[in-house]
Amino acid sequence: MAIASNLLLSLTHASLSQPGRLSQPLSLPGARSLSVKLTHRSKSALHCSLNAPDCKDSQNDIPIEKRFPAFPTVLDINQIRDILPHRFPFLLVDRVIEYNPGVSAVAIKNVTINDNFFPGHFPDRPIMPGVLMVEAMAQVGGVVMLQPEVGGSRENFFFAGVDKVRFRKPVIAGDTLVMRMTLVKLQKRFGIAKMEGKAYVGDDLVCEGEFLMATGSG
Repeated sequence: MAIASNLLLSLTHASLSQPGRLSQPLSLPGARSLSVKLTHRSKSALHCSLNAPDCKDSQNDIPIEKRFPAFPTVLDINQIRDILPHRFPFLLVDRVIEYNPGVSAVAIKNVTINDNFFPGHFPDRPIMPGVLMVEAMAQVGGVVMLQPEVGGSRENFFFAGVDKVRFRKPVIAGDTLVMRMTLVKLQKRFGIAKMEGKAYVGDDLVCEGEFLMATGSG
């Protein structure tokens, strides 16, 4: 097999200098005949496959600052403030990027070194407190539930409980926390909503749990 590979590589390099010249069967020791046809059109593709670590596709030609699109904006910070009663320094939702009122929402929290909890948690290793991750997720749950069609009211909205909360990885300054909250069960008579929450940084699940919200009017 090694002999065949060496012969094929030698043949490839030779044919690249004279594209379109070779179109004949190639006999390899101990193997079936292999028909190789190289044209000018296939030269670049073959050269790329032989030198994969050095290959640059069109994606890599785009400057890195233009390569990754921004999160979409379904609800901006002003619209979020119209829904949630929270204010600085406890409003922990910056943008809603997916929204289905009364069903689910996905929102982001940009974690920066300027967040007021970092000087004490911790001075030499800025890690977002787990309880604040849970609070941020609960606020996304509030965005889901504080809607007229589900009987929501910002005057009567409480975080009633959590269960099965797990913290998988630390969230540090510079991360973007992406939180999804989904309604699992709603007891309209008692104004209790059970929700499932998951938070991510990139592809990594960093926090998850079950949430109880007390909603209603009056």
